[in-house]
Amino acid sequence: MFLEDFDFELPQALIAQSPAAERSASRLLMLDGNTGALADGYFRQFADHVARGDVLVFNDTRVIKARLTGAKDSGGKIEVLVERVLTNNTALTQIRASKSPRAGSCLMLSGGIIATVLGRQGEFFEVRFENCTDIFALLERHGSVPLPPYITHAADVVDESRYQTVYARAPGAVAAPTAGLHFDAAMLDALTHQGVTLAHVTLHVGAGTFQPVRVADLREHRMHSEWYDVPQATVDAIVAARARGSRIMAVGTTSLRALEAAAADGEIKAGTGDTRLFITPGYTFKVVDRLLTNFHLPKSTLLMLVSAFAGVDNVRRAYGHAIDQRYRFFSYGDAMLIERNNL
Repeated sequence: MFLEDFDFELPQALIAQSPAAERSASRLLMLDGNTGALADGYFRQFADHVARGDVLVFNDTRVIKARLTGAKDSGGKIEVLVERVLTNNTALTQIRASKSPRAGSCLMLSGGIIATVLGRQGEFFEVRFENCTDIFALLERHGSVPLPPYITHAADVVDESRYQTVYARAPGAVAAPTAGLHFDAAMLDALTHQGVTLAHVTLHVGAGTFQPVRVADLREHRMHSEWYDVPQATVDAIVAARARGSRIMAVGTTSLRALEAAAADGEIKAGTGDTRLFITPGYTFKVVDRLLTNFHLPKSTLLMLVSAFAGVDNVRRAYGHAIDQRYRFFSYGDAMLIERNNL
């Protein structure tokens, strides 16, 4: 397939710049991937669409304050975005500057932080933070929330709370698993009392999720790498659900990618690793029956994944409906609940 197959025109006014007043106040568009049927609703009704015994799999990654600003030793302004923490004082980063820094360059960052560029790994720079014993603590004190590029305001205290799921646990993401932003504690309690199994995986969402696809032929695209962990308890919950005929729902594309990566050999297995899984139409899903997700950017790998799950024509029609009905798009926007296309 080709990149142009996943393009659409989105009015700028539909890009959500701030979260809904309450987490569960978003709208919910339901799409049956088998029939193409659409139904409009609200996220507060989400529990009505889940049955006792179903398994919901959440990504419990925690967004870190990964963005730092400062200057090079030459005086030029820079912005550093931590992509992945490697050790207690080294990380892979993206660096925005008028001229790419060389190995050995010194970066003077906000909060009196001094960092040294050790070298380059593809599009990333390996950086050592001097006199640092805990990068996560350093970022929490001096960094800012790395909001997506389509959100135009600088991160504030509201974003520090709302661009984070209520169940976030494992620090390491530089973007939120946004389907999970709709859940509040009351919704999670209601699902538990309803007899729904809540399970977790971890996938540290990288900044690559916002990188544009730069090739016309999707066979030439190389997916960014992301670290994931699928625990044995989650595998056990999925196997038990399968045995009793219950359904598996991934809360977000990141949860889905972690589960499908863990089932690369056909059967889901617990473990950790890095995945470059690129899901496009024609992919055979091994684990997930249903997907809760937000609305995604034109020409994005996430839109391709959703199209593989629900069918290209069904997704095109659903997105057209969402635009006509003024749904809110992207990270702070509304949600879709999709039944997998099994045809």
